[in-house]
Amino acid sequence: MDGTRMNTHAREKAAAELLDAYATRTPVRPPSEALPGLGAADAYEIQRLQVERWLADGALIKGHKVGLTSAAMRRQLKVDQPDYGHLMDSMFHMDSAPIDPGLFLQPRIEPEFAFVLKRPLEGPGVTAAEAAAAVDFVLPALEIIDSRIEDWRITLADTVADNASSGGVVLGATPVRLDAIDLASTPCLLYRNGELTDTGAGAAVLGNPLNALVWLANTLTTLGIGLKAGHIVLPGSLTAALPVAAGDVVTAAFAGLGTVTAVFSKEYPC
Repeated sequence: MDGTRMNTHAREKAAAELLDAYATRTPVRPPSEALPGLGAADAYEIQRLQVERWLADGALIKGHKVGLTSAAMRRQLKVDQPDYGHLMDSMFHMDSAPIDPGLFLQPRIEPEFAFVLKRPLEGPGVTAAEAAAAVDFVLPALEIIDSRIEDWRITLADTVADNASSGGVVLGATPVRLDAIDLASTPCLLYRNGELTDTGAGAAVLGNPLNALVWLANTLTTLGIGLKAGHIVLPGSLTAALPVAAGDVVTAAFAGLGTVTAVFSKEYPC
């Protein structure tokens, strides 16, 4: 089945199954297995249907995340561009405050920059200069990615349908102006329970994290979606994703930007 020809019922059923996974805490089989030929266009529609449900239930869109920004992940999924997901207000957690790991099914964590916008950003034709001018400041961040799909058995269409595998966000408390930091060369150290687990630099994100913001703004414009003042944009991870569990404490330290820490409570099974 061609992804652009999927009927409304099929999209709604796939969205309902993913929504049910949140409610039951039980992963589902990949949508691409239930819907052979599922393409990106229909997968984004499945994502949109879930966002509409959350909005109807009173949630707010606080921004967007960009995924698949590393060359290795794009090669693995045989795609030539990133994907995006929505960041809802319920996804945000305070720096160093306890997080209930029971909120997630199969959590992993990634160190990222977080762009906070001071003005709307819409295309077409957004340039790097225009994107930079729209950024109020940058924060250190940890993104908790998660999958409602069994064993992370995902294709591009699966992760898109599952809101780009979004789970949660922890923002640091050190705002830095964009012109005060060289994002591409900024190194990051990732620690779990005090032990260094990985290192990375901003150049891992499409050569420069600002490129992810440009891609997102132009991509959303084609869908009639605009980035708004105050929105937060996560441009992609500086390292490989790190599995986490109850009791874990993960800290990302960014040169010139400070640290951010996610604390997963011990009281809850993960």
